[in-house]
Amino acid sequence: MIKGACHCGAVTFEILDAPERLVSCNCSVCRRYNGLWVHSSEDIRISIEAPSGATIAYVRGDKTLAFHSCASCGCTTHWESLESDRVAVNARMAAPEDIKDIRVRRFDGADSWEFLD
Repeated sequence: MIKGACHCGAVTFEILDAPERLVSCNCSVCRRYNGLWVHSSEDIRISIEAPSGATIAYVRGDKTLAFHSCASCGCTTHWESLESDRVAVNARMAAPEDIKDIRVRRFDGADSWEFLD
């Protein structure tokens, strides 16, 4: 299990299963947030604790994702799909030693929607 939290600790998450990879996306939002995403899936269960009002959601473009940032410290902690139950958490909110051995894959969210490696 990997635990993460925003800087002030108001928003926390747990990655309950070992992820195979972290995803670095180059879309217009992700490259600015500099997130390393762990996506939920059948194999990766994620738990997010964000009390009501703890985050500010930013919905952009095609309005399919809401990026959540802590309302207090501003850290971008996760995103959630507005069309399904998919979520992803920003592994940069975890301790560096907890993610240091997980492979980072670069994803071309700006153009091709394919992994670049």
